[in-house]
Amino acid sequence: MAARAPVASGRLLVGFRKWYYNMCGFNKIGLLRDDTIYENADVKEALRRIPERTYNDRMFRVKRALDLSMKQQILPKDQWTKYEEDVHYLTPYLDEVVRERKEKEEWMKK
Repeated sequence: MAARAPVASGRLLVGFRKWYYNMCGFNKIGLLRDDTIYENADVKEALRRIPERTYNDRMFRVKRALDLSMKQQILPKDQWTKYEEDVHYLTPYLDEVVRERKEKEEWMKK
């Protein structure tokens, strides 16, 4: 009986994540989760490191989202970003930048 609880809560958690993802609204204008990260110094460095094609795709999504936002429109439902299709393209680069910054700060303390 106890073995079934984590499975049920896992499905429940995934269901909640999907619900929350759709409620945020950025998927309705074609953005990915990583497109919505606040751009501080670490994020700017991570953006500098991503491949050019990925950066250009990001800029297209952001410009399209700004255009839709100005027009107070959303994309047709078949063009919304789905939870399963959302790729965390920036997160690995951002993790690396943060790790390097912390390592540099440790070296500066010594």
